[in-house]
Amino acid sequence: MHKPGSHGGMSGSPLFDAKHQTFLDRGISAATLAGTKSAEDSSTMIKQSHERSSSHGLSPHMEPDFSPLRADALTSLLDKNKSLYTYALPVMETLYEQIVNTHNLIVLTDSQGIILHSIGDDDFTAKADRVALQTGVAWSEESKGTNAIGTAIVEQKATLVHADEHFLAANHFLTCSAAPIFNHRGNVVGVLDVSGDKNSFHKHTMGLVRMSAQMIENQMFAAEFADNITLHFHSRPEFIGTLMEGIASFTPGGKFLSANRSGMFQLGLPLSALQTHTFSSLFGVSMSALMDHYRTASPGYLAMCLHSGVRVFAKAVMHVPKMFFQEQDFNNAAQSAPKENSKSQRNEFGAKPRKSLGLDMLNTGDTQIASVIQKVSRVLGRDIPILITGETGTGKELLAQAIHNDSPRNDHPFVAVNCASIPETLIESELFGYEEGAFTGAKRKGAAGKILQANGGTLFLDEIGDMPRSLQARLLRVLQERVVTPLGSNKSIPVNIALVCATNRDLKAMITKNEFREDLYYRLNGLVVKLPPLRARSDLVAVVNKLLEEESNGPTFSVCPEVMDLFKRHTWPGNLRQLTNLLRTAMVMVGDDCKICHEQLPDDFIEDVGLPTPSQNPPRAHLGASHDPVGRSVSENAGASPASLEDAEIGIISRTLETFGGNVSKAARALGISRNTIYRKIASFKPRV
Repeated sequence: MHKPGSHGGMSGSPLFDAKHQTFLDRGISAATLAGTKSAEDSSTMIKQSHERSSSHGLSPHMEPDFSPLRADALTSLLDKNKSLYTYALPVMETLYEQIVNTHNLIVLTDSQGIILHSIGDDDFTAKADRVALQTGVAWSEESKGTNAIGTAIVEQKATLVHADEHFLAANHFLTCSAAPIFNHRGNVVGVLDVSGDKNSFHKHTMGLVRMSAQMIENQMFAAEFADNITLHFHSRPEFIGTLMEGIASFTPGGKFLSANRSGMFQLGLPLSALQTHTFSSLFGVSMSALMDHYRTASPGYLAMCLHSGVRVFAKAVMHVPKMFFQEQDFNNAAQSAPKENSKSQRNEFGAKPRKSLGLDMLNTGDTQIASVIQKVSRVLGRDIPILITGETGTGKELLAQAIHNDSPRNDHPFVAVNCASIPETLIESELFGYEEGAFTGAKRKGAAGKILQANGGTLFLDEIGDMPRSLQARLLRVLQERVVTPLGSNKSIPVNIALVCATNRDLKAMITKNEFREDLYYRLNGLVVKLPPLRARSDLVAVVNKLLEEESNGPTFSVCPEVMDLFKRHTWPGNLRQLTNLLRTAMVMVGDDCKICHEQLPDDFIEDVGLPTPSQNPPRAHLGASHDPVGRSVSENAGASPASLEDAEIGIISRTLETFGGNVSKAARALGISRNTIYRKIASFKPRV
């Protein structure tokens, strides 16, 4: 039995730091914090556990089993659970600081309920020893009947067992709160439990146990995926870095690896379903876009949209060389590497290093783009602000980066700020910086804002139309006086920046609605250029080929003529961003000939251009060469109306499901479509069936 030295109260503990205190500050009820169910649910669970206990051959008045593991067996068990023990021990000691002198014992067990370690008050330890609540003893339901540890393992959820709810009468003096600890595969690897005298029970104990178990899980999760890309996200940015945050890990190529329990909850999918997803399908952003975000100086939170439509803020932890994210450092490293060493010409992700993007690289033959490039070339280095307008995804940030790279300031920072992705409560400190103690949660030594970080270089304010009006006056003052005053400071710092802004909104219309300052608008529009949407460009073929070249990791990719015709027919509402993501996905799915054909195109694109998807026109190899399962010929279906196609589709899916006894996986394989497609189609046609 281990007991740390005496500690202070709750306020000084890492378990209840300023962020975690939010749980209580926001008035979350004890029941919610503890994760307790209704009395009826709890009673049913205890009753079922008692029935299991009896089936194990136990009786309520039997003596507890005092048979601990032998020393060598316990040593072997500790070695087997080394990771769990390593990450749990400091959390247990922190938890003990919260409940010291409350007649409690903190217990850690393995997945079978065998106690690995315990910490507790001396006065309660003697009582615990009387019921074999000690290292090396099993507290599974098979051994001790209904108890919080064993029942939590069976139920795989946090469990409270109070007084005579214990199956063995010898344990009726206890109240036990236990939470299972899950690994990254979703399997229970241990249990954290607080057992104490029933007369000393506190309603917040279960909440502390659950939070502590989650801390252990998150630390084990971080260690497991230390060499991958890990995303920390939440719909409210202030919860990032707390136990409320979702965590998900991916390979550098974007393949989903795992998520913590909060991550699964926010994503709305179980681990098994998440295994079929990628980074882009879950967050609506490509992995390369995430990496581009981290190439900027001091990137802030990235705003993304989950597949469910929920908006979240995120930050990524990427264990890759810093130069990968700093364009200039990376270019220098690439130039100094021997050209004959092909391995040195690729970064850790297997991709070729990007060339330094210049204005000439954007000129792919469209006259509108050529005109834009000609205009901005004339004002480079002239201290004239540039405002780039255009639809979402037309390449406004690419143009801004190229402007900086071709300007006399290219050896100084290029700092990009997305005014729409930073919460209104944080954007002021992000832009202007702050002094020590300027606000609660401020860094000890303060922080330089984005404007100061861009000193000597270029500041790119993307989505400038989304900047809160309250900050527009401060930005105007900075641009006019060329000085910055950080929050909490009386000192003004001179700055020398080139300014490039971008927006997809009509700023003049916003001015008439009093949503954007007119004086700021005329300070920003030294030169206004508009990027055309992709559907209005004449260089689509050249753009496709250039993107294929830039995204290729070695092989030369091409596009079938019929697919290029489809590209020309499409309206591309997402513009270059949409085209880039489509090509990246197709390049992953393409065969050895590296030619992108109809089969590699996603269903939504096929539907957008008015063609039937594979699920609307199933492969003949599965459904017969001349007739589908509904009995109509393929040529007949080809000329059918949309309504009859839909009827045929649901008929095919329904009959295939019947053939395989409702097994969706087998039906999906037989039809050559995904399970998600079957689920979607069934839901879509359900009202009509």
